[in-house]
Amino acid sequence: MSVAPGAVTVYEGAVTHRRFKPVEHRLKYKVFSFLLDLDALDETAGRLTFFSRNRFNLFSFHDCDHGRGKPGDIAAYLRAALKEEGIAAEGRILLLCYPRMLGYVFNPLSVYYCHDADGKLSAIVYEVNNTFGGDHTYVIPVKEDDEEIRQETDKAFHVSPFMDMDLRYHFHLSRPGEKISTVINTHDAEGPVLYAGFSGAGANVTDEKLLSLFFRYPLMTMKV
Repeated sequence: MSVAPGAVTVYEGAVTHRRFKPVEHRLKYKVFSFLLDLDALDETAGRLTFFSRNRFNLFSFHDCDHGRGKPGDIAAYLRAALKEEGIAAEGRILLLCYPRMLGYVFNPLSVYYCHDADGKLSAIVYEVNNTFGGDHTYVIPVKEDDEEIRQETDKAFHVSPFMDMDLRYHFHLSRPGEKISTVINTHDAEGPVLYAGFSGAGANVTDEKLLSLFFRYPLMTMKV
């Protein structure tokens, strides 16, 4: 399955966390994420009964939930921000995130796949939110054309009261397709501290699919 322009894809799968120290701990739970074409949000909302943009519905996307809460079109904001970084993003911007359900959402991590005018992936933007209402964005250019994307950066934003700031993130992502995978390995100077990953299988979104998701994951926002 390829991700067609203007399509919205749902990936159903599982989030897995594994802490290595100071105490080993593991959790795994089922979730789904949407992959949205940011330039086609109005078109998507227009053809789906149970999905809306910037208004209440069973499922919705609100621009203000992303881009540090800036008002206005999120795609335009991102392109302007990337241009300041010297990164071309005139092409498609695909966003992997949780949607609002009955008006509520919490996205610990949203991932933007940003393409240039030729359709080449030019950057990944990692948008992180913590439970204290703070947010931070990591912008990392994509230099290789491999199917698997590997990037890393120093931690620059407080996420958990149980983890220090002196850490480094190692990202390992697949490109969106029939399946998707996002992995973050967090290391300190001595080695691995935390593994966090999501993997899921994709399907096109229809109204029937949305109703099915709603009844199978009614409390997903609370779970996250």
